[in-house]
Amino acid sequence: MTHTYNPVEIVAADLESKPLAPPSAEPLSGEIITRSRVEFANDERTIISGTWESDPGTSRWEFLTRGEIIHLLEGAMTVQRDGEDAVALTPGSVAYFPIGWTGVWTVAEPVRKFYVVYR
Repeated sequence: MTHTYNPVEIVAADLESKPLAPPSAEPLSGEIITRSRVEFANDERTIISGTWESDPGTSRWEFLTRGEIIHLLEGAMTVQRDGEDAVALTPGSVAYFPIGWTGVWTVAEPVRKFYVVYR
């Protein structure tokens, strides 16, 4: 089944709101509210895609059992893989977090991203 949509057209009311928490990530700067909606998942849930938003804050991410590809639609953030320099992401940026990636995300401005998670 094919489903096409424009992630920019999704409004916050369409997204599920909840605090960021393990196993997704560990907030480092207090509570961080996120909003998300899954648009696609295959039957085995080895591929999942959708839209995700986050309020500003700093969090630790460990992609130990899954990888992720993101396309930042709005906002500004930096990602810093352990032992490496931080990389700034702005609207239009694409980033790849392979299985095994660990590091810190710092959301400076509220972000909206389209994501694909794979296992």
